Amino acid sequence: MNEQTLSARLERVAAHVPAGARLADIGSDHGYLPVALMRRGVLEAAVAGEVALTPFHSAERTVRENDLQQHITLRLANGLAAIGLEDGITAITICGMGGETIRDILESGKSRLSGAERLILQPNGGEQPLRQWLMNNGYRILSEEVLHENRFDYEIIVAERAETVAYTDQELYFGPLQMQARSPAFLIKWQRKLHQKQKTLTQFARAQQALPEAKVQEVKQQAQWIAELLA
Repeated sequence: MNEQTLSARLERVAAHVPAGARLADIGSDHGYLPVALMRRGVLEAAVAGEVALTPFHSAERTVRENDLQQHITLRLANGLAAIGLEDGITAITICGMGGETIRDILESGKSRLSGAERLILQPNGGEQPLRQWLMNNGYRILSEEVLHENRFDYEIIVAERAETVAYTDQELYFGPLQMQARSPAFLIKWQRKLHQKQKTLTQFARAQQALPEAKVQEVKQQAQWIAELLA
């Protein structure tokens, strides 16, 4: 993967960035996504934020080698501290982290969100707490998909601020749009998950010491939801 050939996962993320956007790519790593989109003429401007020095320097090199220093601003900062309202950001991408980490980045940087941005999020697991945050903060999910790449299931969630948003517990768990679309990748993911949950419940039953009842009930509830979804 490089700035000319994105991974399948980042290509799907890129597809949701609107033409003419002012993008903030948080946790930009090598800076491949903003550089690729700038080279394709999709973006007006971009900020690439990175908290760690090594990837920050990698992103700097990618931007410099593509002669895009005038169009992509690099900032060494934690989460949304990389952007300010003066940047006029219209789209934010946060990819390749756990859903809880993405949720925490959004929560701690809430004051830096104008509410007009499109959020394009690619969590590695932990989608439920991330969807919970989006609902609690008035973001409606516009698009979501499951992608299987390198033996892993990745989800892409696109959201924008809306008037009122309410999802059921199951919708927060599976994804409201994915429950309706039931794509092959989505169904395969949840078949795998059901197998894992059943295995966990078998291990619980064989455990020597008593386990917290709430934990056992939570896994049972999830296994039941998945079985009903796949029925």
